[in-house]
Amino acid sequence: MTHPRIGFACQYKSPDRGLSTSELKLVEAPFNPRTTTLRWMDSVSPQVARDKLVEVVTHNLAAQIRLLTYVGTLAPMLRMLRLSSDLLPFYSHPKVSAFYQDPAIVRQLEEGFARIGALARATDIRLSFHPGQYCVLGSDKPQVVENSIAEFEYHADMIRMMGYGRRFQDFKCNLHIAGRLGAEGIRGIWPRLSEVARRCITFENEEKTYGVNDCLQLADLAPVVLDIHHCWINENDYIPTHDPRVARIMESWRGVRPVMHYSQPPERLQELGFSADDKLEMDTLLKVVSKRDLYGHSAQMWNRWTNDYAFTFMDRFDIMLEAKDKNLASLAFHEQFLQRAARS
Repeated sequence: MTHPRIGFACQYKSPDRGLSTSELKLVEAPFNPRTTTLRWMDSVSPQVARDKLVEVVTHNLAAQIRLLTYVGTLAPMLRMLRLSSDLLPFYSHPKVSAFYQDPAIVRQLEEGFARIGALARATDIRLSFHPGQYCVLGSDKPQVVENSIAEFEYHADMIRMMGYGRRFQDFKCNLHIAGRLGAEGIRGIWPRLSEVARRCITFENEEKTYGVNDCLQLADLAPVVLDIHHCWINENDYIPTHDPRVARIMESWRGVRPVMHYSQPPERLQELGFSADDKLEMDTLLKVVSKRDLYGHSAQMWNRWTNDYAFTFMDRFDIMLEAKDKNLASLAFHEQFLQRAARS
């Protein structure tokens, strides 16, 4: 994995945006995961609940094959994908654990995930997961820590079944440092994580509490994922391309090509007078909006100045885009990259 890559997260969007909502759903649904709720499962008989889980899991495994097949048709630079965390609903929940321990379900999962991993390797797609906000390894609440370890190990189980987790960072499973104990809390529970989990885990800076410097405290344990949007919000400016911390982040990957995350604030800033061609200066923005207004992700990578800034990292980093238009945003961003390269 030596050439630069641009990735998207979890969901497929049809390029034919002229379709109606119902038509789009029909086109996109085969590629995207389904789920259900515990409340609904508690409201029906155990057999009905089981049948629903079988249906959802079967669909989700097939959907990932379809999504990977699509990604495998893209240019090599675009073969990077974050898989959804919702492939196996409530896998780590005690109420549902018996379902996932059923030998027939175990066989289905092992065979399905093996096919997913084999297809990703055959088509040279770089894969990742990003467990959600409730996975808080640095919590000061013991039960939250127990639940968070179980949730992370759920991801590690999927990684293992896909045939990854066999060597350092053959698969990225990304977390924010979160919880009152922060980095020291994570360090304290580190020995409890499985080998697969420790080989795949990365830590990403976030916009509010735990920034780049906090993540670097764990660089001896795991790689740091630089999120340049979060860093911009947290530090009120863009991290310089050759900031010494960038070199330390790269070193944390131990020879594996690093991954960075990139998003932009919502497009509505243009309605407030902010140009797509100009640098988004924090001091100027905060006269019009609050920082919280900047947390959300844009549909596309609309600000060209920020894109040019992000492109300066691509000689060293793969970029995972976090944009609402998913694969469509990555296609447009890739086209901007090619145009910029042609001009230089």
